[in-house]
Amino acid sequence: MSAHRNLGRLLPVLVLCLSGCAGIPESASYLPNRNVAIELTETPFFPQDDYQCGPAALATVLNASGIEISPEELVPKIYIPGKKGSLQVELLAATRTSGRLPYRLDSSLADIVGELEAGRPVVVLQNLGVSMIPRWHYAVVVGVNGMDKTVVLRSGVDQRRITPITLFLRTWARGDFWAMTVLRPGELPANVDRQRYLATVADLEQVGMLEEAEVAWRAALQQWPDNSLARFGLGNTLLSLNRPSEAERIYRELIAARPDLVAVRNNLAMALHRQGQDIEALIEIDTALEQADNPKLYQELLDSKRDIERSVLE
Repeated sequence: MSAHRNLGRLLPVLVLCLSGCAGIPESASYLPNRNVAIELTETPFFPQDDYQCGPAALATVLNASGIEISPEELVPKIYIPGKKGSLQVELLAATRTSGRLPYRLDSSLADIVGELEAGRPVVVLQNLGVSMIPRWHYAVVVGVNGMDKTVVLRSGVDQRRITPITLFLRTWARGDFWAMTVLRPGELPANVDRQRYLATVADLEQVGMLEEAEVAWRAALQQWPDNSLARFGLGNTLLSLNRPSEAERIYRELIAARPDLVAVRNNLAMALHRQGQDIEALIEIDTALEQADNPKLYQELLDSKRDIERSVLE
C-alpha cells in the first residue's frame, strides 16, 4: 500500500443544509423607545470620493472590527467603474477575505440598535433618489436616538449626518432594507438567526479563511451544542487544516447520533484516508453507498471510492 495522498472529495457543509437560510423580512416598522440613545463615537470616518461610498463604508466597519485597511485598498476589490459603485456581493466577499463574517441583518431598526449596543456599526444601502431615478448610496449607522427620533450616519463627507428616523427608513426601504454588520470570528450577532449565521460561516470556510472558520464554528457549537451543521462544518474545517484525527472524532460523533448522514460518512472516509487507513475508509464509503438515495450524492461517493482505490494501488 502506498503512502496516502490528499485525494477524495470533501463534501461541503451546505450538503446537509436542506432548508436554506432564513429570508429577510420585507418591512421595518420598529421605532426605538425614548430611552434608546447610543452613538459609537469612536467609529472611524473616511470621507468618500465620488461614487466610492462602498469602499469608504466597508473600510469604516472593517476598521471598527480591528482590521486596518483604507478605502483605497478596497477600491480594486469592490469598486466597479462601469457601474460607478459597488455591489453588495462585492462587499460581502471582501469582508470574508479580510477574515471577518459579513452578517446580513433583518429589515428592522431593532436589529441595527442591537448591533450598536454590541459595539458594532452597521452598513446600510440607501436610495437617496426616487424609484425611477435611483441614487444608490452606502452609509454606516453609528447611532440611534429615541428621544428625538434620529439616526447618526457616517455618510459621504459628513462624519455625523443626523437624519430623522422616518426619512432614514424611507431611503433604506428603497434599498430593500439591505444591511450588514461585520463580526469577528467567535462573535454572534445580537439577534442571531441560526441558519443565516451557519451559512455565513460556511461561506467563510469556502473562501479558505480556515482558522477564522474554526473559531466561528466553535462559537456556533457553544450556542447550539447539538447542531449537526455546525459540527459537520467544524469537522470539514479541521480536515482542511490537515488535522484529520480531530476531524475523524467529530465525524464519528455525528454518525453515532445520525447514522443516516451519508455526506458525513464520505468525509469520515477522507479523514481516515489522510491518516493512511484506506481499508477502513473504503468500508465507510461502501456503507454510505448502501445508504445513498440521491443520484448526485451517489456519484460523489463513487468518485471518492475510486480516488481511494487508486491511491491504494499506486
